[in-house]
Amino acid sequence: MSPRARQAKGKARLNAYERLLTEDSAQKIDAVEIYVPPGPRLGDVVVEATDVIKGYGDRALIGGLSFTLPPAGIVGVVGPNGAGKTTLLRLITGEEEPDAGEIRLGETVQLGYVDQGRELDPQQTVWEAISDGRDEITLAKRTVASRAYVSWFNFRGSDQQRKVGTLSGGERNRVHLAKLLRGGANLLLLDEPTNDLDVDTLRALEDAVVEFAGCAVVVSHDRWFLDRIATHIIAFEGDSEVVWFAGNYADYEADRRRRLGRAADQPHRIRFRKLTRV
Repeated sequence: MSPRARQAKGKARLNAYERLLTEDSAQKIDAVEIYVPPGPRLGDVVVEATDVIKGYGDRALIGGLSFTLPPAGIVGVVGPNGAGKTTLLRLITGEEEPDAGEIRLGETVQLGYVDQGRELDPQQTVWEAISDGRDEITLAKRTVASRAYVSWFNFRGSDQQRKVGTLSGGERNRVHLAKLLRGGANLLLLDEPTNDLDVDTLRALEDAVVEFAGCAVVVSHDRWFLDRIATHIIAFEGDSEVVWFAGNYADYEADRRRRLGRAADQPHRIRFRKLTRV
């Protein structure tokens, strides 16, 4: 897809929030392999960050970040390991507090968060972990067979009876995604959701996020995945600089090269400014 077409796709999604909410969920369930049921209608405020500063010890991970996440926005969060991407998600959930500035969530926001901890009961079967042992589960206003839902995440037949403790990292990732995505959240926080996913599940997840009637904040190193889904980027660029950009990853990368010139191609160790607390 050309850069202009990708940009148009992102803008079209932002303008399609009402349509996504009102589309027939039954038709959407039948049309996609993974379906994310919508949560409550979002108001004008989803997430607003104002001059946010966050650090640990004397290091500022976030040196001053402001943004407004619109309804239907999908934000890709990029940057080196240890830069502060997961910390940003914890600031949004309220697990962490900023050292300065404010993060405000709208009154109608219901969070769904898949973190990298991903604790599961190793003695449960895959089906039990995802379905809570129920034969049927409700997605939006439709009831579906739980075993059919589990199969959408590439757990079919006897795989549904495997113990969670025997699963690989990618398989555990799929279990967590399945548990989260049936929960009725309207703001998804996904920390490295594509890690170890097979190609079929990755493509199904991509389609599910794009068709989701809500917002998502996705931490990922998979630039192609973000290129397809993101309407905005939050980039940890080093020296405690965190950039908010309207566009997908390819658009952001072009802008970064325009801003930094030759320095954009030079590898460098991540550095942080000194955190000054008042």
